[in-house]
Amino acid sequence: MTEGALLNDRYQLLEQLGTGGMAYVYRARDVVLDRYVAIKVLRKDYSDNDEFQSQFRLEARSAANLSHPNIVTVHDFGFADGLLYIVMEHIPGKDLKQLIRERGRFSIQDGIPLIVQACKGIGYAHRAGLVHCDIKPHNMLVSKDGRLKVTDFGIARALATISPGEKSDVVWGSPLYFAPEQAAGETPTPASDVYSLGVVLYELLSGTTPFTASTADELARLHISARPIPISEYIPDVPSALEEIVMKVLSKEPSARYRTADQLGRVLQKFGTQPDLPAVKEPESPPVITLRPEVAERLTSQGRPAPQMEPTPAPYYPPPTPPVPAYTAQAESTPEEDIDWVSIGLGLLAVLAIGGLIPFWLMVYLTYNPPIR
Repeated sequence: MTEGALLNDRYQLLEQLGTGGMAYVYRARDVVLDRYVAIKVLRKDYSDNDEFQSQFRLEARSAANLSHPNIVTVHDFGFADGLLYIVMEHIPGKDLKQLIRERGRFSIQDGIPLIVQACKGIGYAHRAGLVHCDIKPHNMLVSKDGRLKVTDFGIARALATISPGEKSDVVWGSPLYFAPEQAAGETPTPASDVYSLGVVLYELLSGTTPFTASTADELARLHISARPIPISEYIPDVPSALEEIVMKVLSKEPSARYRTADQLGRVLQKFGTQPDLPAVKEPESPPVITLRPEVAERLTSQGRPAPQMEPTPAPYYPPPTPPVPAYTAQAESTPEEDIDWVSIGLGLLAVLAIGGLIPFWLMVYLTYNPPIR
C-alpha cells in the first residue's frame, strides 16, 4: 500500500507512521465517519496464511470488545486487496520505546505512573479473559498529555497459529520481553504478561533491559535460567521496596509473581503514594519524654530538674487523655494537699458519738444492776 491509496473504499492512507517485521502502520482518514484513525496493514506473507487469517479475525473481534481508557480502541478490521488490516484509534504521540531512547531512564516519579496505567489496561483485559502475550514498550503509546494506551491485543496469539516452519524471530514478539514460560514454548497466562511488564518497568527505570544477547535463543536461555542484575546496580538510591517489587515480578516461576496486572498495578500505585517507606521497618529510637511547658516550669521552680524537651517547631496540642507520669503528680502536690481533712473530721465525729453513748449505757446498766451496799 502507498500513501494516498484508498483502502477498502473507505480509509484514505495519509502517511506511514512506522514499519515492523509483520506490518506497516499508517495514519489514515475514515472518509465515511470523517475521523482520523491508525491502520495496521499486515505484510502479504502473513495475510496469505489462511489459518492466520481465521485466528486474526477471532482475536480482532475479542480486542474490539475491550473498552478502557488505557487500551487503544479497535474500530474495524478486514481483508482487502489481498491484505489483512486492523483499524484503531489514532493516538498522537510516541511509543514508550521511542521515549526511552530519547530520554534515557525515567525517574521513579515519572516512570511509575506510566506502568500503573499499563497495568490498568492489561488488568482489564485479564478480567475479560484475554492475555496480551506481546507486552513491550513498542506496544505502549503515550499521548502528549501523558496518557498511556496499550495496543496490539491478540496479534501475538494469532501469529502463534503459523506453523513452526514459517516462524521467524518476529513471530514471538520481542524476545527481550517475553516470560520464561513463553521462552520454553508453554502457553502464556496473565502472569506471563506480568513478567513482561516487569521487564518494561526495569528498562524504564534503569535504561536497559534485564537481559541482552545477540540471538533470540540466547535471550530465551537467559530468561529461563539467569538471574537479572539487581536494579540497584544501575540506580544506587532506588528504594529497597521498589527493588523487591521488581525482583518479585521477574521471578522465574509464574506462581511467585503477582497473578494479574491489576495486582501489580495496585502495589505500584500504593508505592507511588508512599515512595519513602522502607521495605523493612527500621528500629525505633528511644522515646523522648515531652512535658507541657507549665509542668516543666513548676518542676523547675520546685528545684527538680525538668527533662529535656524535644524541640518541635509546631505548637503543642495536648492529647484528649494525656498520661501523667507518677513523679509529675508527686511534684505538683504539697504537704497541705496531702492531709485529708474530710476523713479526719468524720473520724472525730465518730469518736464523739461513741464517747457520748458511754454515760447513757452506764446509766441503763446501773438501773438494772444497782450496786450492793
